[in-house]
Amino acid sequence: MGAGASSIMRQGGHGGAQETGLGDLPESCIAELMRHLDPPGICKLAKLSRTFRGAASGDFVWETKLPRNYQYLMEKASDEVEQRVLLTKKEIYAQLCRRNRFDGGAKEFWLEKYGGRLCMSISSKALLITGIDDRRYWNNIPTEESRFHSIAYLHQIWWFEVDGEIEFCFPPGTYSLYFRLHLGRPSRRLGRRVCNTEHIHGWDIKPVRFQLWTSDGQHALCQCKLADPGCWIRYHVGDFMAGTADVPTKLKFSMKQIDCTHTKGGLCVDSVLICPKGLIQE
Repeated sequence: MGAGASSIMRQGGHGGAQETGLGDLPESCIAELMRHLDPPGICKLAKLSRTFRGAASGDFVWETKLPRNYQYLMEKASDEVEQRVLLTKKEIYAQLCRRNRFDGGAKEFWLEKYGGRLCMSISSKALLITGIDDRRYWNNIPTEESRFHSIAYLHQIWWFEVDGEIEFCFPPGTYSLYFRLHLGRPSRRLGRRVCNTEHIHGWDIKPVRFQLWTSDGQHALCQCKLADPGCWIRYHVGDFMAGTADVPTKLKFSMKQIDCTHTKGGLCVDSVLICPKGLIQE
């Protein structure tokens, strides 16, 4: 039974029988099958034989895995126009699955490799942070705990406000937006990770107000108190829908705690994450 699943018998010359394996299937048939698989499944099948490897490299297969606006994404990812023209669809998919920096390196996007859905991260350096240029309040500190290798650290402030915006042609779908925050200042000492919590205060008195707005009138709002020192936490701001990949979505977002009856401090702001809804388990 198992042998019958992987090969069939055909009559050969001189009255003999000859086995036909999967590698004898037409490459076009294999490519048609691969169109219905996810990218990791395609790559696994490509290891079976030369025929499967040839089918797995076809533009016909990989074009179905790319976002409809992949050319726009490639323009964001690279300025080398001539190189983009020469890439196969498989190479384009591989390029877009890497971290692609844009806007001076303060933002990046990538496709998650299993489904080809767009994700984006925005560095704290691309955000408008009240008081960021005053060393009494904020410092930009280097760290390996950020994909941008730098975070904004708040010592103490009365008026806490962080704003940002992005205008981008998101592929159609529903997206979630998060702020990545950390109470306490992380560092390494003698090869071990440590967290300095001496500046943490004020976050348990009043909640932080998170909001997002889109150019087509969508709005989300949530409030929560920051907690769990020593851990990076993604705070979910809300969700928004992108209807078409041809028209840019203008997105604004913010977090605020502007009750000036008390100060707050000891907070690291790393980045803003935008990803398909449901990709991150809450």
